[in-house]
This record gives sequence, structure tokens and C-alpha cells, in this order.
Amino acid sequence: MVQQRRLHALVRGRVQMVGFRYFVVEEARRLGLAGWVRNSDDGETVEVVAEGPEERLRQLEAALREGPRSARVEAVDTHWSDALEGHRGFQVRW
Repeated sequence: MVQQRRLHALVRGRVQMVGFRYFVVEEARRLGLAGWVRNSDDGETVEVVAEGPEERLRQLEAALREGPRSARVEAVDTHWSDALEGHRGFQVRW
């Protein structure tokens, strides 16, 4: 059985109001990951929590660093741990 991991990422730059959250949802669902994405209150950060096999999480991490064409990613801070919550599906949180 593949060990489930957790990726917690903070993506900074022009990442709000440019479709970034929906880009993350599409990528995460395509990769079969579970978790959530939300805008932070600071207006320039998107928070992502995803769980699944590490190889697929690494693919998501690479996508976060690129983002959609409408975004400008300046930095991605990541924290890795073992999966905690057993999320079902991937969604936008408000």
C-alpha cells in the first residue's frame, strides 16, 4: 500500500481573483488527490492542503509553482507530513 502524505502549501503572488483556486481544484482532481484550497485574508496568498501519494503531491506542487497563465506566482512555501484527516474529494473552502 502506498503511504499517504500531506502537502500544506502557501502560494504567494498575484494568485487571488485570477482563477488560481479553480486551477488547483482541477489539477488536484486530475491527480486523484483529496483536500482543499482557499484564499487567505491578506489578498495575496492562497492556501492549499492536499493528501495522497507523494509522487502525485509532487506533481501538484510543480503545478502550484507554475499556476494558470493569469497568475504570477512569486513563492511557494511547503510543509510535508503524514496524511491526517482522510479528506474526501477536493474543494474550494471559503
